[in-house]
Amino acid sequence: MFKKIMTPVDLQHQDHLAKALQCTADLARQWGAEVVYVGVTAPQPSPIAHNPTEYAEKLKDFAAAQAKQHDISASSDPVLSHDPTTDVDEALLKAAHDTGTDLVVMASHMPRAVDYIWPSNGGKIAEHANCSVFVVRG
Repeated sequence: MFKKIMTPVDLQHQDHLAKALQCTADLARQWGAEVVYVGVTAPQPSPIAHNPTEYAEKLKDFAAAQAKQHDISASSDPVLSHDPTTDVDEALLKAAHDTGTDLVVMASHMPRAVDYIWPSNGGKIAEHANCSVFVVRG
């Protein structure tokens, strides 16, 4: 059913991704799908990496660790954005299209009051993606 699963990851908040990462791995094994872990970063230094090249290497290492831990086929796709906070939704939608993704599995949080004013990342991706989207809470 699914051939390519895209999972957005924030390397700075990996501890909040456990359920979504497990769900991704389970679906990948069930369908024999390839997983692509997508991370959006800025060209400026961040707490994760000094530059985009270092970020790409860390994301590649993350994907390799996930592949080994869960016995799945995985790759990484670092996306450069001048303002990841503002552009993350558009960057992820473009990555889903560019990678040929047919399922996005992404982590989300429980709705807060502000989410009734501004849509969540998961909500926006689900609304605008040209593929299935599985939003994992928790």
